Amino acid sequence: MWESESESAAVGQQYGGGVLTSTKHGVKTEGFVQRGHSWYVATDIPSDFLVQIGESSFHLHKYPLLSRSGKLNRIIYESRDPDINKIVMDDIPGGPEAFELAAKFCYGIAVDLTAGNISGLRCAAEYLEMTEDLEEGNLIFKTEAFLSYVVLSSWRDSIVVLKSCEKLSPWAENLQIVRRCSESIAWKACANPKGIRWSYTGRTAKISSPRWNSMSMKDSSPSRNQQVPPDWWFEDVSILRIDHFVRVVTAIKVKGMRFELIGASIMHYATKWLPGLISDTALQNDEASSCSISNSSSNTSGNSWKGGLHMVVAAPRDDASSSLQAKDHRLIIESLISIIPPQKDSVTCSFLLRLLRMANMLKVAPALVTELEKRVGMQFEQATLADLLIPCYNKSETMYDVDLVQRLLEHFLVQEQTETSSPGRQSFSDKHMGSSNLNAKARVARLVDSYLTEVSRDRNLSLTKFQVLAEALPESARTCDDGLYRAIDSYLKAHPTLSEHERKRLCRVMDCQKLSIDACLHAAQNERLPLRVVVQVLFSEQVKISNALASSSLKGDDESLNHPMVVNRKTLLEGTPQSFQEGWSTAKKDINTLKFELESVKAKYLELQNDMETLQKQFDKMMLKQKHTSAWSSGWKKLTKFTKTTNVENHDVPPHQLPTASEEHNRKTTRRWRNSIS
Repeated sequence: MWESESESAAVGQQYGGGVLTSTKHGVKTEGFVQRGHSWYVATDIPSDFLVQIGESSFHLHKYPLLSRSGKLNRIIYESRDPDINKIVMDDIPGGPEAFELAAKFCYGIAVDLTAGNISGLRCAAEYLEMTEDLEEGNLIFKTEAFLSYVVLSSWRDSIVVLKSCEKLSPWAENLQIVRRCSESIAWKACANPKGIRWSYTGRTAKISSPRWNSMSMKDSSPSRNQQVPPDWWFEDVSILRIDHFVRVVTAIKVKGMRFELIGASIMHYATKWLPGLISDTALQNDEASSCSISNSSSNTSGNSWKGGLHMVVAAPRDDASSSLQAKDHRLIIESLISIIPPQKDSVTCSFLLRLLRMANMLKVAPALVTELEKRVGMQFEQATLADLLIPCYNKSETMYDVDLVQRLLEHFLVQEQTETSSPGRQSFSDKHMGSSNLNAKARVARLVDSYLTEVSRDRNLSLTKFQVLAEALPESARTCDDGLYRAIDSYLKAHPTLSEHERKRLCRVMDCQKLSIDACLHAAQNERLPLRVVVQVLFSEQVKISNALASSSLKGDDESLNHPMVVNRKTLLEGTPQSFQEGWSTAKKDINTLKFELESVKAKYLELQNDMETLQKQFDKMMLKQKHTSAWSSGWKKLTKFTKTTNVENHDVPPHQLPTASEEHNRKTTRRWRNSIS
């Protein structure tokens, strides 16, 4: 369908089967002879014109060149020296090879046009201004016809020509060779695969695609009746330079190819041009200081990647080749980020995280890094722990980039909130979307708990960063806090110098009521936890055991009354986890001991509460008595003073004038009655 040989045979009668000849030539020659870096014309006429291109020199004749090159005519005319016999043309596109072909054309020597030399010869013809004004059927016309009718109709030739344009900038861009080849490749890539014959695709080796491994062929030239996989064009396009690859992918997008295929082609290209992006060998440890150099370029196996991407950092800083390699990799990453389709599942989250790791290491533009972080947040629930363990490449004390994971989690939550509140999603599938969002948050919660457990071993990780990352997710995201408890316990092990207040603050991120029975048993014996947390764990454990016993007793009521204890025990064991059943005898003793201690604590608490109430009543009485005393104090002072005066007077009265006992009794009784009335 797109093979250059068959099509060249059909079109070649007009263009000499890819052979160019000039009808007019003034010097008869048998060809060119090369001696070292110099070229000579095989003729008896001595040369009178020297063209110097770099280290190569061409000893030619003026007339054949001036009759077909407008640039050489203008150079000699502007020099005002008709006897000029040497010019230097170091800036000619295509170099000495292209000029050699153009010079042969001027002498009428047959020139074989191929996909490998046509772009350089076309640019050289434009540079030499070999137009139709000087001669009909000049070099520009013939090379342009070969490009349009032979090259652009062939898949293989279009790839080869576009690859050869890498050394012809900006001439190939200005002559629209890059644009035309890119559109030709895009049109053929979007064609129906049923019409493609494998022998015409230019494949030279077995291809293993990231997404279509099951459809790979057994050899490089399958039979024409064999089905062509959708990724048949990945390997051919991946040989292009990054700027030309971007042009091809952009043209393919315009023509409406599925975004999954576009994303798969980008992943295939990145795997080939970014060594170490997918490493076949996992690191022995997860330390950020370990470096691994992987040079596998096209092997896209499904092995897990443990972060062996340090091939640029491991090299010396003053190495010129390393700096150039880092610059090329940075350009590739920035270009790939800009062309990734905006759809959610166009590329995998693992690929995005690996690309983000390289972007941070190579100091990619911050705007592109932010865009890449948002893309990761869109599908953060697909991430794995190995991909999240990204070392911190900036000047930071922590081993891993915890702030980066915090930003990724924030982007995920913003995306989830946007999808939930979007008015376009109010449809019959709202319940399904809600359950999927909850499942995504649950997966992210487990991922964050695992990440916290891993990074908690870092002694430089601050308590604030740990707490902020643990509390970033809403409470509804975690149905069980066992993973969070494991991370807290690991952090306490790595930071034994935490104060009591800091340990309480750390444990505040955990809900003891969401711990499983196994976790409660472990926490009850954990000496690193604060005493208050242990009491909360014991209380929640007692509640769970009581609920389990209550549920088992309810089930036992429905069974036969002859064997109630056996049925209840059987039902209870069936509803108990296997790990708990194995240590039931030991755990039962511990539970009874803990229950007794808890009851003792409750009794002491009630006793202290009663004592407190008694003391409070006594205190209230004292306060009330003090208030009454202050109100009658002045009256009692007057009464006391009056009593003293009376006693003094009694001492001066004669005995016969003193009152009798009955009179004294009546007076006291009357006073007591008056006092009570008042």
